[in-house]
Amino acid sequence: MALPYMLKHKGFPGRYPGTDFQYTLRRANPKGATELTARERFKDRRKPERDADEYFLASLWEHFGSEPFERGNLDAGRLSWLFGREVIAADDDFDPSSYEALLKIDERRARASFPQVFEGSV
Repeated sequence: MALPYMLKHKGFPGRYPGTDFQYTLRRANPKGATELTARERFKDRRKPERDADEYFLASLWEHFGSEPFERGNLDAGRLSWLFGREVIAADDDFDPSSYEALLKIDERRARASFPQVFEGSV
């Protein structure tokens, strides 16, 4: 059984440094990509989890800026913490279960949620 196509984002951090918070996948799932769903971020989330989100958004911004990007090997779990807010679908025929789905950063919302990312203090 052939694995589905999955773009690997070279140079993107694999995880949040010093933790097990994963950012990328090593290989495609033979059953297909895990569906992206917007996860609610509650105010009582632990600081390391909030820091992992911030570093992930900073990495997305550094690698892609305001340009659309392919989901590829970016981790669905980590993307889902930002999806529907700071990271949104880049086109009308978006498939949340595709490695080839195009995403983009909603810069206005990202700046409001994570101002330190855009001030260069992450």
